[in-house]
Order: sequence, then structure tokens, then C-alpha cells
Amino acid sequence: MKQNHSGKKGRISYAASFFLVLSLILVIGIPVIFALHYLNRRPADAASETNPASSSTEEASGSFSEEEPAGQESSEQTSSEQESFEASSGQNSSEEELSEEELVRSQALSLLHSMTLKEKVGQMFFIRCPSENAAELAAEWQPGGYVLFASDFENKTPDEAAADIQSCQNSVRIPMLIGVDEEGGTVTRISRFSQYRDEPFLSPRDLYAKGGWDLIRSDTIEKCALLRGLGINVNLAPVCDVSTGSDDFIYERAFSNDAQEAAEYVSLVVSVMNDEGMGCTLKHFPGYGNNVDTHTGIAVDRRSLESFYENDFLPFIAGIEAGAGSILVSHNIMTCVDDSMPASLSPAVHELLREDLGFDGVIMTDDLIMDAITQYTDGSSAAVLAVLAGNDLLICSDPTVQLPAVIEAVKEGTISLEQVEESVLRILMWKLELNIIS
Repeated sequence: MKQNHSGKKGRISYAASFFLVLSLILVIGIPVIFALHYLNRRPADAASETNPASSSTEEASGSFSEEEPAGQESSEQTSSEQESFEASSGQNSSEEELSEEELVRSQALSLLHSMTLKEKVGQMFFIRCPSENAAELAAEWQPGGYVLFASDFENKTPDEAAADIQSCQNSVRIPMLIGVDEEGGTVTRISRFSQYRDEPFLSPRDLYAKGGWDLIRSDTIEKCALLRGLGINVNLAPVCDVSTGSDDFIYERAFSNDAQEAAEYVSLVVSVMNDEGMGCTLKHFPGYGNNVDTHTGIAVDRRSLESFYENDFLPFIAGIEAGAGSILVSHNIMTCVDDSMPASLSPAVHELLREDLGFDGVIMTDDLIMDAITQYTDGSSAAVLAVLAGNDLLICSDPTVQLPAVIEAVKEGTISLEQVEESVLRILMWKLELNIIS
């Protein structure tokens, strides 16, 4: 009897255990199975969300896909917006400033896409204004700008000079940069004539000695007002060179032989010019030092790169940080970077300016007709080499030779159209920032 009773209890215990295990399987296993099933089908579900025809659920969200047929236009807009963002990323600016830069870039791109090859190449030339038929030449070549000299003002009243400048602007589709060297001191293209100012503007050195930073500021404001009144929108200043001695060619034009003082001067002048809406140009990169005059021959600078970083580059860096729109590159041979090519024609020097110093504005050459260049190469070759080196603007006095040479080099593939368009985009953006293009 005990054995039978024990067997019965064993059977009951076995049954209880069976149902307990089954219950555990049902309680734990079924949720696990559903979870695994859900996880396994998520990729398919995600894929089906991009295909409105895959299920009735996706049909409910089909409005997203119905915007897709705009296809290429939508893609181009996104690409343009991304390009605009990438151009402005990495800069320490507010969202509002970024938005403004993106708008300027978008306007410049729109204008760029409407231009012919001849017009694009024309924008890369900052031509010495001819003494005759200036408006006709501008109409023919549609240049980026004209550079004016003393002879363009000497025998004219302010009203006459302004009218001549306006007639040139009226002859082009895209308003021009109108530049002049009004540094003060030994370089005054306009104020040397009494009909424009009672006395010529003083040199930076003399200004500071007479009235310190306050006089530097007020002098810069007065220069901007005088130039604007004539229709000039770029002053090819300030001089950033650090002179090492009173016998240096650049001494009278340089602010100081102390790089830190020169940097402070440049920062102030650039900031004031920006406030006044006047284009500025930092010159003469990489720094003249005690080199000879490149108007009359080739200058070879054998200083170390370290010495440039410790001295000559400081005013340029200050000007870049202050927001300078352009930098002019000299014809000096900078042996520590390129011992064979003048800086203006050297890709290595331009790479240093872009990559190491972080300048993303307009780079221009000094005049390509100066002896330091004509002794090195002929005019048409100089223009092509200048573009290949990385210059955006070419200051030239022989556009009927140099401009066609660049056009032909683009057609032949020596210069890429992409490089030309990158330069023209910088130029157009500068013009928009200066309100030259409305």
C-alpha cells in the first residue's frame, strides 16, 4: 500500500513539474519569440518605409515620397546648401553671420552660373585703367576691376573724375572693383592734388607720431570718405611690411620696424575700413623686409621661414583676423619656400598663405608688368603662371595680351575651369560683401 501511495505521489509530482515547466516556457518563451520576431523584421520594415508601394501602412506616409519626384532640383538645392555650409564651417561666427555668408555665397553662385567663359576670366583681371577709351575697353573685356593712378586724377575736378569712373561702371554687366593706392606719405594717387585735399595724407609713421591711434583712425575714415565720393571702392592698403632699417626701399611706406606694432596698426586700419565699407588689401606678402624694389628688378629674399613667422607674417595674420578681403603677393623670391619662382607666381607660397595662414579671401598679384616679372617671363606666360599659382586677381597693364592668354589656357585644359570658377566666386563674394553688387 505504501508503495502504491508513493507511486501515486510520484506521478502527481511529475505532472506538477511538467505543468510548471510548461508554464515557465509559456511565460518566458513566448515574449522572447515575439521580441526576436520583431527585431528580425525591423530592417525590412525600415526598407519598406522608403517604398510607398510596399504596404498600406507606408501609403499613409506616402506624402514624404511624393516630394521626391522633384528629384534633381531638390538634390541640387541640397548640394548647394551643403556646399554653402561647408564653406562657412570651421569659422568662429554666430548663426546669424553664417546665415549672411551663406546668402552671399548663394547670390555669388547664381551670378557665376550666368556668366560666359570670357566674363569669368575677365573677372580675374584688375586692369590698370587706360588713359583713353577706358569705358570701351571695359565693355569689351568685362574686367573684374580697374586700378587708377595719379594721372587719372591730376587734370580733373572731383566731379569729372567721378563721372569718368561711373561711365566705366555703366559699360559692364557686373560692377567693377575700382582700386587706388592711397597709402599716405610717398604713395598718394589722389590727395597730392589740391582739388581733392588741401594737403596730401601723411604716412602712417608720421600720423602716429603726430596723433597716435586716434589720428590713425580718423585719417582712415577720411580716406574712405574721399574715395567713396569718387566711386572708388578699394584702397590698396594697408602696407603690412616690416622695415628693418631706414635705408630699406619700403621704409617710408611701412608703419614700423617692430612687427607687433605693425600688426596693431594693420588690425586697426582693416577694422575701420570694414566699418566704412571700403575694400582693403594687405600688402606686400610675404613681407618686403630689406629687399630691393621689384619695380626695377628681381629681389631674392634668403631669410628663414622661422624669421617670417616671428616677424613679417604677424601684420598679415592680424589683418586676416580683422577681416581683410584681399592680400597682394609681391614678386620677391622667397627662397625658404620656393627658390626659383617669384612669390606671385609660386604655388608653394600661395599654399602657405591658404593652408598655414588660413586666408580664404581674394589673393591678387602685384602688377605683372613690373621688371621683376618681365625679366623672368613674358606677359602672356606670366598671366597663365599667375593663375596656376593660385591668384584670384591679376593686376595687369596689358589686358589685350594677358586676358586672351588665360582664356586660351582654359580652353586647352592648362588651367581648369573649376579653378577659374573658384577664383571668380571669391571675387563675386567680395563684391557682394562690399555692396558693389547690389
